[in-house]
Amino acid sequence: MNEELKGDRPGEMAETPNQNVPQDPGVSGVKLPADEPGQGVASNTEKDPGEWVTGGEPMTGAQASYLQTLCQEAGEDFDESLSKADASRRIDELQEKTGRGRR
Repeated sequence: MNEELKGDRPGEMAETPNQNVPQDPGVSGVKLPADEPGQGVASNTEKDPGEWVTGGEPMTGAQASYLQTLCQEAGEDFDESLSKADASRRIDELQEKTGRGRR
């Protein structure tokens, strides 16, 4: 029973779905941003680290751990003072150098 309900009276059926709001074809009832129909919401892993709201905060424990591993494999020094954004950029650089993270 995939019928939309009017919001003001429980149980009352809507006449037609709103055709102006893009729908995610794979998930019933999930609306997507109007400026990117069919694309969904971009994940944070796709956003430039320079645009992160928390990019200036100290790197996370997970970033530090992975970065230490990459630094060891690449034979480079680990900098524990990096911000989240800088750690992300450094991880990208070292993944390229070591061949990790390739798909």
